[in-house]
Amino acid sequence: MEEVLAIILIFGGGAAVAMSFSPLGRALADRIRGRVAGPDPEVIAELDQLRQEMLDVQERLDFAERLMAQQREAGRLEPGGE
Repeated sequence: MEEVLAIILIFGGGAAVAMSFSPLGRALADRIRGRVAGPDPEVIAELDQLRQEMLDVQERLDFAERLMAQQREAGRLEPGGE
């Protein structure tokens, strides 16, 4: 039983040390210390660009829907034959 415990401690300790030197471990340590990095300016700029593109697509969709509705209404309102 003691051999199993020693193996678990060796591998567990090694994994903990390896994680502490990884970027994930450093980010976790910074968060625990209260030093959270702000958002990346490049990501914010890309997000703003995507929002603008989405607004443009929504405007085009609204225009197409209005155009289709006008065509439908014009078809309904046409006078019938004699």
